Amino acid sequence: MIIREQDMKNETDIDIEQAADFLDLSPSRFSELLDKKLIRQNWDQYNNLFRFTNHISDIDTGSVLLDHNGSFELVKGFPKIRRAMLLEPAIQANFSDNSTVVVEEKMNGYNVRILNYKGKLIALTRSGHVCPYSTERAQNLLNKCFFEEYPDIVVYGEMAGPENPYVRKDIYEIDSLDFFVFDMRRKNDGGALPVSERRTLAEKYGFRQVEIFGEFSIPEAASKIKNIIKNLGDKGHEGVIIKDPNMVLQPIKYTSSESNCADLQHAFKFYNEAGRDYIFSRVVREGFQSAEWNESEEELMERCLRLGESILRPMRKSIEEVQDGARIADDSRIRVKDKKVIDEFKSYLERLGLDVVFSPAIKVGDEYIVDIKKINNSTSDKTLGIIKGQLWS
Repeated sequence: MIIREQDMKNETDIDIEQAADFLDLSPSRFSELLDKKLIRQNWDQYNNLFRFTNHISDIDTGSVLLDHNGSFELVKGFPKIRRAMLLEPAIQANFSDNSTVVVEEKMNGYNVRILNYKGKLIALTRSGHVCPYSTERAQNLLNKCFFEEYPDIVVYGEMAGPENPYVRKDIYEIDSLDFFVFDMRRKNDGGALPVSERRTLAEKYGFRQVEIFGEFSIPEAASKIKNIIKNLGDKGHEGVIIKDPNMVLQPIKYTSSESNCADLQHAFKFYNEAGRDYIFSRVVREGFQSAEWNESEEELMERCLRLGESILRPMRKSIEEVQDGARIADDSRIRVKDKKVIDEFKSYLERLGLDVVFSPAIKVGDEYIVDIKKINNSTSDKTLGIIKGQLWS
């Protein structure tokens, strides 16, 4: 029997008064948040980790409260990074007190936070779950000495590569899956280390990092970033994060047209599940970027074709697959050293409500490879209904 997260009861023996005091909440408010499942207990061996499923006071969604038998730590969630639609005015408005900004690559993978928990590294997802697959990868990839010497620091980064069960991208010359540091933050207050300090620490301990393109003056930044974005787009890469060197001001992000269209291509494969805002915002980005870059008619036509094909081709392919009797699915692959991680990861995905099919594990050297098929029932069922004569509503 599959136990899904929504079916699980919220039973916890956390000390309400002490936890509430640590978070600067009243005990009644903390109890209310538990009852409403705005704070939820994690599973199994991580049942003294509590994740925030919504923004509460100054605590971001995905933040995690660690209960150490009555003493507490808070791992803040990923700060929301707002998007620049027009580069030059966005940089001028958001970094008006700065003389420079740092520009780093925004990689296309999935975000995790790495910390030392009971003597072992664990990986927290954006939502605050402990992902078994990401945790094993972190344990194999990262130097544990860093976390022992800096126990109050959480490492934020991107898991990227082709053997990625969430965002499969074969664009970074990575054989399997690797971890790239893009942030380090203190526990409890969530304060970020300045860019130079973080990069120095990451290099010292052998961590891979997102690429840094440079530190630019405010007047030249937009022009420099435009060229960077064009080069990234040619390689199919996502975009950049524009940062205050001291990490006091909130960063902003900016993406390539090719990345926007790749997102749309994936979204329209599963057209009945992709959120309307997700789709619409990417189309709007294309309009603003084209206007700011003052594109020629030829450049505009090239953008129009890229945008249109990213919408129509994947949707037509999905329709044809269902016409041929198939179910629409997302294919991915994982590679693990410990075979038990396979079952743990499958159980984890099923608890999140995903319909997944795992292939038998194939041993290659000292590792196991498993192919995963994530079935998208919503788009499959909607498409089949229309093929049978159902009307659009």
